[in-house]
Amino acid sequence: MAEELKDVRTGFVEGVSIAVIRQLLDDLLDEKVFNYGEMEAIDEGQSRVNKARLFIDMVTKKGDEASWKAITYLYERDQNFATKLGLPRDRPQGELTSSRRSATSIGKSPASGAEFEWSKTLVRCKKTFWNSKKNDPQIYPVTEKSTWNRMALLINNIKFKDPEQGNRQGADTDQRNMNKLLQALGYEVVNHTNLTGKQIDKAIVDFSKDPKLKDTDSVIVVIMSHGKKDFILGVDWTGIQRKHEEDVFAIDKIFKHLAPGNCKALMDKPKIIIIQACQGKNDGKVKIRDNADGVKIRDNADGVKTDSCHSAARSAPAADADADGGAGSLKWVHEEKDFLSLLSCTPDTVAHRDVTKGAYFIQYIVDALNTFACKDHINEIYRKVMRRFEKQSFAQSMQMATIARDTMTKDFYLFPGVFPVQSPGI
Repeated sequence: MAEELKDVRTGFVEGVSIAVIRQLLDDLLDEKVFNYGEMEAIDEGQSRVNKARLFIDMVTKKGDEASWKAITYLYERDQNFATKLGLPRDRPQGELTSSRRSATSIGKSPASGAEFEWSKTLVRCKKTFWNSKKNDPQIYPVTEKSTWNRMALLINNIKFKDPEQGNRQGADTDQRNMNKLLQALGYEVVNHTNLTGKQIDKAIVDFSKDPKLKDTDSVIVVIMSHGKKDFILGVDWTGIQRKHEEDVFAIDKIFKHLAPGNCKALMDKPKIIIIQACQGKNDGKVKIRDNADGVKIRDNADGVKTDSCHSAARSAPAADADADGGAGSLKWVHEEKDFLSLLSCTPDTVAHRDVTKGAYFIQYIVDALNTFACKDHINEIYRKVMRRFEKQSFAQSMQMATIARDTMTKDFYLFPGVFPVQSPGI
């Protein structure tokens, strides 16, 4: 535990308050980690920064037991700050011999099957974890420079022309929460609101041409709107339009615009696509007979809203040189690779949205990334989102999020907080 405290020394010194330091001193005096002389040496005649430095250095020198007690009481005194630092909640082995409650009471490990607390702020990754992964060939590379240049696109349709379609109440909350998350992960977010289908297409094309993409390690594209199977609805969509005149955007176009043929800057880089939209009008449930007990249908929520309303195959050689001897050489690459597409619901079904808290899908993704991006790769995080839907049910219907398209050949870890969010200007 002393090493865990050392890893967050800078963040602790920069962020801890004098009030919390003094509370921790009292706690550790009671635990006999400090004596009165040590407590006075820290507390008397020092600035806040120096108090913090002396405190954390003295605790870590006393070893793992003292460090674990300090972590325990920091969670008790300032849970948000301890979570932001990314300090462990659970002790690797043994029990804390203290009459006061331990940090483990704040949250249970999901591996144990018990309930745990979703973090509302991004938990930082330890640099030691990044060090253990950075040379792994099965991991998409993430470097200090690449985290300074991360780019994301967020499109959110809220107000629709057709009153029958209805405005997406609560979607403004989704936009705030997603922006906060993406920025905390180090992404510069390009925001668009209330676009037609053609404008959505243009926004993605423009994004694909951004010169900053050459330096990013990944991109995240988030689109939130009404929808139908395989399409996002533009704000001018109405149910009476002719098919060829419908204001829609084909989801498939995202992959074409960001694929190597149209966006070489993103070749071999993770492209995470997150889409909150209905894919149809079905309620997503089916009746089954459970032995002799009849039909079981889960139904425990009220007042939710919904957001309803191929290239030819070809064979190719491994490489093909420019026969005319022009500038550079030509080679064959995969037409589509390194995408992960996350949809709010399965085909032909609805996606639910709370009119104040926003879409359940967006809520769950934000919670999962805040809590687990510090240690899990993106596919495992999304499985946690799906398991949360597995346990959730809604009035008259049941929603299941899905991975719609996955061509990721490696594991993608976001490593939040390992490096400064913004470039230091070098």
